[in-house]
Amino acid sequence: MRVLLNKPWGTLSQFTDRDGRATLAALLPPAVTPPPGAPRADDPRWRHLYAAGRLDHDSEGLLLLTDEGALVQHLTDPRRHAPKTYLVQIEREPQAAALQALRGGVVLRDGPTRTAEVERVPAPDWLWPRDPPIRQRKSVADAWLRITLREGRNRQIRRMTAAVGHPTLRLVRIAIGPWRLDGLPPGAMRMAD
Repeated sequence: MRVLLNKPWGTLSQFTDRDGRATLAALLPPAVTPPPGAPRADDPRWRHLYAAGRLDHDSEGLLLLTDEGALVQHLTDPRRHAPKTYLVQIEREPQAAALQALRGGVVLRDGPTRTAEVERVPAPDWLWPRDPPIRQRKSVADAWLRITLREGRNRQIRRMTAAVGHPTLRLVRIAIGPWRLDGLPPGAMRMAD
């Protein structure tokens, strides 16, 4: 089974939490009605889903949930270089040198990052408002980037943009390999093809 889920901001990419924080369990059957074409809410397969990759508590967007261990391994194995694409809102308009540094690989405390696809893009008009809203500073402009990585270190994009002088304000994953967010609202799911 393969399920695409739009993880809301403030939700952990796990199914339980000792501290009572919001988890994926509240977004899946039996807690909610299954999407069209999905197994019934009482189907035991819902209890055997795993996230193929993670998103931080303060990141949003696409998660692929599956019960296929080989698929999880394929998508998360750093040797496979499965692409993951993000929309990233950063502080200040980036200069060409900062974009080139992100593309070529940034040296972080845990070593240099791999090359990345980085493109300056207009603010997405389809993106939902974040709750809570990001901080706005009238004296500091922001900009949006589309970044595709083929590795996945802890808080990697946030660390990369900070390293080139542009802290991340908002991070939304829009694609994992061939799967796309494509209009899926926060907290909603659909079956993957």
